Amino acid sequence: MRNIRSGATWVLTLAAAALIGFGIAVTPAFAADQQPTNANAAFAKLKTLVGTWEAESSKGKAVSTYELVANGTALVEHIQVPGESEMLTVYHLDGDHLVLTHYCTAGNQPEMQAEAYDPASNQLRFDFLRAGNLLDKNAGHMHSAVLKFTSDNSFTANWSFQEGGKIRFVESLPYTRVK
Repeated sequence: MRNIRSGATWVLTLAAAALIGFGIAVTPAFAADQQPTNANAAFAKLKTLVGTWEAESSKGKAVSTYELVANGTALVEHIQVPGESEMLTVYHLDGDHLVLTHYCTAGNQPEMQAEAYDPASNQLRFDFLRAGNLLDKNAGHMHSAVLKFTSDNSFTANWSFQEGGKIRFVESLPYTRVK
């Protein structure tokens, strides 16, 4: 009985050592493939939006205001589109990622994460991660957002709404700074 136990212990020890060695050998290659997200630079760019902005939407003049809260760690956007109740989007860093949660008139709260940010592109793209209060993945929800900065006083926000696994519409909002 003792030989069986020591043999089993030896096999488990050998297997654990092999897994640890494999993990060490693979980790540097995996890390080298990772693209820097530049989340801090992206968040710094978003912070320049603090103020009031207007855009012509498919429903009339939309107004968005941006404010920093929580000691500058979150940017809150209040969005008012004619004929709809106010929506809210909160942008913040989560480790080395920039994320947003959009509190939508559709009654759900999509969470999106920014792709790696290249400041030279002046574009920031967010893609769907998950959503609060979205019981059916085919139900309508905002699925992505792309912000294209054209100057210090203008940018375009393109919000894509997905339903039934397909993009149903893209709301393009060409914003101009009011104050």
